[in-house]
Amino acid sequence: MKKIFVILAALLLTVACGDANRQYVRKAVRIMDKQGILATDSRWWEEYQSAMDAHPASREEAQDIVRAAATVAGGKHSFLQLAGSVTVDATSEWPAPEVTFQEGGIPVVSLPPFSGNHDEGVKYASAVLSAIPESIPGVVIDLRGNTGGNMYPMIAAVHRFLPNDDEMIRFRTRKRTQWIPLSYAVQVAGVQQQSRIECPVAILTDSLTASSGEATLICFRGLDYVRVFGNPTAGYASANQPFKLPGGDRLILTIGCDVARTGEVFCDDPIEPDVLTETPLEDALKWIANL
Repeated sequence: MKKIFVILAALLLTVACGDANRQYVRKAVRIMDKQGILATDSRWWEEYQSAMDAHPASREEAQDIVRAAATVAGGKHSFLQLAGSVTVDATSEWPAPEVTFQEGGIPVVSLPPFSGNHDEGVKYASAVLSAIPESIPGVVIDLRGNTGGNMYPMIAAVHRFLPNDDEMIRFRTRKRTQWIPLSYAVQVAGVQQQSRIECPVAILTDSLTASSGEATLICFRGLDYVRVFGNPTAGYASANQPFKLPGGDRLILTIGCDVARTGEVFCDDPIEPDVLTETPLEDALKWIANL
């Protein structure tokens, strides 16, 4: 009798775990179906049906199903963040932007990736704003290696080179489109909006310029005094949102695409520079000097 009880208990536990894994998948897939930027075509419908009908035997198998579905529903920027995979180090410091000056007094503003807290974001933007003189012949904004994070301190750091009250970028989801005006970005970053500096702007990009780095680039899209030098970006110009899943995992799902003031929509495709070059800084400085 005891042996039979143990077997029945094991069977019940197996069934319960199987149901839990199936519910894990179904919850994630339902979120994707409602929110995923790409969850609108026949490819997604096939993926949706396959995932909803799945009976994963383990949590690992369930996670693999969710990962595959997320790529279809949200594109390459979407992913599954496992519980405990991210730790917060209270003593960590994000690299600050650097401002150096080239011949002729042209500042080169290097904007690194950033995902710090609000106070760190204020320091990030202020490091640039406090270093730029009122009168300059031009500026180089270096977004090479900027893999993303929080776009607002980045935009605030270089907001003086954008038109005042500019609706510089918008995010388009499946349900609506939201403009982000310059004043809002500066306010969120926690710094005071300063007067505009009118000068030529050269922007440097490479294959690591991604996500919020690309969003910062898009804010300058379509302005006639801006030219981009370097190599195509990474192609992650989209907006992600986290969703909690059972067990502490988080689905990071792409819910929107970046849209420039020109009407161009960017998401998974790299953004091409105006000048494809392996010597972007040198070419940018020459361009400014010859204007």
